[in-house]
Amino acid sequence: MKKNIGLLFVLALVATMLGTYIHQQLQKAEAIDKVGYEADLSKEEGLQKGAIAPDFTLETITGEKVTLSDLKGKKVILNFWATWCRPCQIEMPHLQSYYEDYAKKDNVVIIAANTTYNDQGKDKIETFINRLDITFPILLMPDRNIIKTYEVLTIPSTFVIDTEGRIQHHIVGPLDKDAIRDYVTQLD
Repeated sequence: MKKNIGLLFVLALVATMLGTYIHQQLQKAEAIDKVGYEADLSKEEGLQKGAIAPDFTLETITGEKVTLSDLKGKKVILNFWATWCRPCQIEMPHLQSYYEDYAKKDNVVIIAANTTYNDQGKDKIETFINRLDITFPILLMPDRNIIKTYEVLTIPSTFVIDTEGRIQHHIVGPLDKDAIRDYVTQLD
C-alpha cells in the first residue's frame, strides 16, 4: 500500500514537471509565432530559463517587507512551501543547513514563501520555524496571486535566480543541502 502511494506521488511529480515543461515550450512557441523570431527572454519577465523572475513584495513573518527585485546582485533561492506539506518538512532543515554553511560564501539569499492562504495560521507557521530554528526570511502569502504568477502546482517548489534576477532553475520537489549547493554553484 505504501509503495503504491509512493509510486502515485512520484507519478504526480513527473506529470507536473512534464506539464510545466510542455506549457513553457508552448509559451515559447507562441512568442516566436507572434514576433517571427525567438525573443530575448533575458530582458522579459517570465518563468522560462533566462527570463527575469516576476517581481513581488511580501511581508516576512517578522513584519519586514521583501521585494524580489531589491535582491539583484545576490543569488536567490525562492522556495514555496507549507507547514502541512511532508516533503516541505523534510526539505526545510536542508535549506537551513545550506543557509548556515554556504549562503554568505555563495552570495545567496534564501526566501521561503509560505502558502499562508491555505496553511494553518501564523501561529502554526511560527511554531514550525521555531521548532526547526529557521533563520532565513519566511515570507507570508495571504492570497494565491504570487503562486499563480509562478505557476506553482506542487510544493515544495524552488526557483534558483541569478544575480541579475533571471530564473536559472525551477525544481519541483524537496531538495537536500548538496543539491541546493549544486544548483547555486552552477550559476557561477
